Amino acid sequence: MADGRTPEGEGEDGVVPVGPAPAVRPFLVTAGRVAGAGEASSGRTMPVETQLVATTDGLDVLDRLAFEQHDIVAACRVPQSIAEIAARLRLHLNVVRVLAEDLRTAGQLSVHVPDSGVTHDASVLRRLIDGLRAIPDSRGVLP
Repeated sequence: MADGRTPEGEGEDGVVPVGPAPAVRPFLVTAGRVAGAGEASSGRTMPVETQLVATTDGLDVLDRLAFEQHDIVAACRVPQSIAEIAARLRLHLNVVRVLAEDLRTAGQLSVHVPDSGVTHDASVLRRLIDGLRAIPDSRGVLP
């Protein structure tokens, strides 16, 4: 502002913060890794639609897993995609990919990558789009 004060919500540098920073930075959660062991050797990342399912071994050691790993295995009692896990746990997509690969390697998650050679029927995609449009927003208003 002209009188030297900053508008409410702005920091001293004039930047309006978007929201609180995560308590733990993603690179700390993954120990600086950007790809899991299996991904690094193959050169491919898991697609966001990859389905994750907790194994019996994973559920047996649930209480001994680190925080994010625990949350991922617990959420995967029912099949979940990487995208769903990232959204549900508010984790970066690549953090989920790295941790999922670690959990798969340890035998605590079963990973099901969709077949990329499948051609998609346009009518299925159209029905999906129509279904998403039919979901009311938080005010109960249809788009």
